[in-house]
Amino acid sequence: MIKIIDYGMGNLKSVAKGFEKVGYQVEITNDPQEILAARGVVLPGVGAFSDAMNNLRELELIEPIQKVIEQGVPFLGICLGLQLLFSESEEFGLTKGLDIIPGTVKKFPTDLGLKIPHIGWNQLKIEQKTEIYQGLEEGVFQYFVHSYYVEPDDDEVIATVTDYGLEFVSSIAQDNIYAVQFHPEKSSQDGLQILNNFGALVKS
Repeated sequence: MIKIIDYGMGNLKSVAKGFEKVGYQVEITNDPQEILAARGVVLPGVGAFSDAMNNLRELELIEPIQKVIEQGVPFLGICLGLQLLFSESEEFGLTKGLDIIPGTVKKFPTDLGLKIPHIGWNQLKIEQKTEIYQGLEEGVFQYFVHSYYVEPDDDEVIATVTDYGLEFVSSIAQDNIYAVQFHPEKSSQDGLQILNNFGALVKS
């Protein structure tokens, strides 16, 4: 079963409903043992990076996340769940992340002439054909809500980029790790296709 990690930050029920719509059983949990026993793990999230890291630490969830990734369990990060995988974030001063993907979380510049946060539908330019984008065309639209974006040290992990005054990394893929800045659970049929594709990895 797919386990969705509950660490007190965000959109758990909408993510769960998204998976259920495409036929996958999920369970929301903050139990480290249940996470370690999962066949697939989802780390969603909305809110401040430092608060999220504090919550993960207090709930003793950092080590289980690291272990399931090391063991090759399919892992999906969504929005803040993408950012937390990185080494550090510039939000409210430098805060150390999970440091699974080397790189930094940066704030959109204020001189772009665009509203921050970046809210609404935007397109994905596919840089790396990964399993979670099976059946989706170049330029597919997904729904975004964020003020920060990830900058990986290694371009090889970049799966998609998106333009919002600058070209930013909108998703990554590395081995069993898939993580997206947008919200597939809020992105209509194309977003549900991404959840379905991830679910297929868990079943295989």
